[in-house]
Amino acid sequence: MGAIGKKQKILIVDDAQDTLEVIRRNLVSKGYEIHTAQSVNQAIEVMNNIRIDLVITDLKMPGVGGIELVRFVEENYKDTEIMVITGYASIESAVKAVKIGAEDYLAKPFTDEELFLSVRQALEKLSMRRKVNNLKADYTPLNGIIGNSEIMLNVLNNVRKAAMTQATVIITGESGTGKELIARAIHYNSQRSSSPFVPVNCGAIPEELLESELFGYMKGAFTGAKETRAGFFQTADGGTIFLDEIAETSLSMQVKLLRVLQDKEIYMVGSRVPRKVDIRIIAATNKDLLKLVKKEMFREDLFYRLNVISIELPALKERGDDLLLLINFFVKKYSKEAGKESIVISDNALTILKEYSWPGNVRELENIIQRLVVMTDTDKIEVTDLPIHMRYCLEFKSSCEKTLKEVEREYILNVLSTTNNNKTKASRILGIDRKTLKEKLKEIDENKID
Repeated sequence: MGAIGKKQKILIVDDAQDTLEVIRRNLVSKGYEIHTAQSVNQAIEVMNNIRIDLVITDLKMPGVGGIELVRFVEENYKDTEIMVITGYASIESAVKAVKIGAEDYLAKPFTDEELFLSVRQALEKLSMRRKVNNLKADYTPLNGIIGNSEIMLNVLNNVRKAAMTQATVIITGESGTGKELIARAIHYNSQRSSSPFVPVNCGAIPEELLESELFGYMKGAFTGAKETRAGFFQTADGGTIFLDEIAETSLSMQVKLLRVLQDKEIYMVGSRVPRKVDIRIIAATNKDLLKLVKKEMFREDLFYRLNVISIELPALKERGDDLLLLINFFVKKYSKEAGKESIVISDNALTILKEYSWPGNVRELENIIQRLVVMTDTDKIEVTDLPIHMRYCLEFKSSCEKTLKEVEREYILNVLSTTNNNKTKASRILGIDRKTLKEKLKEIDENKID
């Protein structure tokens, strides 16, 4: 029903009193506030005095018809959805109405359930569009972290608490949820904010180089060590070091990290003299460290040293309307970067984005929005602009009664079709050479199946 205690307002326009009454009674039973009009002029008068959420109009009416009303509403009431009802004989007019701006059309006779479904879908799209339109581009509650859902407000509250201490923090969550962004927020809201923040991706550094990268090395410590070089820990002295993908470190490296946490000192490679460091450690992982501890793949003592303050980031699919906040933020961000103005996302495309599971979380969303904004040649992103894996598709299901030869024939012809008969590409997809493909095609031609 939209806002709590606020009924959504629907205007029904039809010159037939019986039709008006039937639709009115049905929608009233669902809790909507209903207004009626038997002409376009009456409808306009209602809309001038009442904010209507949805207009349901017949197309064929004496004098000014429904098509004209659709055009009028579309051009004068951007915050109102339109739906048309029509007889089968005027489907062409209904399609025209949809092209002009109507959300949907219902062909008479329609069932009560068809009416309820169409109305609900139209109002849901309106509600989603209003939410997007009400979002502010500069919505940055804490160091660029976008989120207003209950689960994210709890995360932000924990970030503020963590920033007030010097305790070690472990941040967990799926890949792409923004763990480094959270780590930066903790650092830049702490007493160490004027000192360095040094991010280190432990999983991206080869094991044999990780120790020298973290702790530095002395001249002559190994072949190629022509000078003494400081590591990430020395660089972060006085500030914060962020150890991302901490679960990817070896057990031997974990022992060295434990010593840093316990003694606040490091040993450079090639040196026997410890060096004191004043540093805060924030670690992150997308794995369950406790399970790794039980499997003896992560040191238990290091786990408890890291796990003083734990912040778990939710997956994007768990964040509700934060998705719309993020979409709006990224569209405006990348539109500005690309020198484009007023890029919008169509209601249908927005619905698909909202229903998508987002396995790559915020990172995937940002990358897709950036690509859409950069690649679009118009000021509106439509469903056809979305990545193909997001769009609706039909799965091809072959019959279990077909022979192996028949299935092979259909698959080969399907691959050729998708590659525009490019035999080189087709053979690569099929995993055979061009000669074998030619032989199979020759066999197919000789044994055509009717």
